[in-house]
Amino acid sequence: MADFLLVSALFVLAMVALGLFPILRGASEADSLMAAQLLGTGGIAALLLLGAATGVAAVVDVALTLALLAAFASFAFVKARESKAANTSPRDRAAEFVDRSGDSRDRSGNSRDRSSDSRERSGDSR
Repeated sequence: MADFLLVSALFVLAMVALGLFPILRGASEADSLMAAQLLGTGGIAALLLLGAATGVAAVVDVALTLALLAAFASFAFVKARESKAANTSPRDRAAEFVDRSGDSRDRSGNSRDRSSDSRERSGDSR
């Protein structure tokens, strides 16, 4: 039974490694957080399997501590994003969204004409 649990732990770690490649290619902060969450969840699962296979209770304690830290990291990320959003204007957030997505849609998904946006900023009202 211990061998099966150890092989399962290695399989979980291999799947986490494969899952990290597409997530790490993304450049946004959310992609980085998703990579950290995936690594944390896979690491916790592997540690729990390892603890069950070896019978060492300290490994289970470490896994549960990492689970708590992962929850706090997600909470801190969301709070940091909220405070950052509160300090920027809606126009800046919309511009950031357009820059990241590469298309000319605002947050509601409506198509936007970039030439009219530039005229609005320059004061030209054609």
